[in-house]
Amino acid sequence: MSTKNKQQIKIKNRKAEFDYFIEQRFTAGIVLTGTEIKSIRQGKANLTDSYCRFLNGELWASGIHISEYGYGGHYNHDPRADRKLLLSKKELKKLEWKVTEKGTTIIPLLLWINDKGYAKLDIALAKGKRQYDKRESIKDRDNERELQKHIR
Repeated sequence: MSTKNKQQIKIKNRKAEFDYFIEQRFTAGIVLTGTEIKSIRQGKANLTDSYCRFLNGELWASGIHISEYGYGGHYNHDPRADRKLLLSKKELKKLEWKVTEKGTTIIPLLLWINDKGYAKLDIALAKGKRQYDKRESIKDRDNERELQKHIR
């Protein structure tokens, strides 16, 4: 692919910042099959309602929907399969320790492809918002819009 035609693939979890307080961010590699990376390069993925969990000391992303590749045939992947995340041992231990706290979880924020062509997943250590916190977020967003209207 030439640099002229290369477009940045960034698939964002829009509900994440509305539903959670983001405490700390990490960038993880993600283990994918051939048809999965081809679908991501076409922009056919969705991070809504996805989360991360630990299984046998490894971090796995669940609920990420990567659509089947159109030309995959019988080699196609399961769109809702769990996918292994790649982090350093130090980061994994820190996350595993932090997740034991009540109300803390790990959520995917952004799926993107780096300059070398590898898929990366930005994940965050987050705490869930209560209903009144969400109302505050909506109020702040509306106030910001009004302010922007008056500035223009």
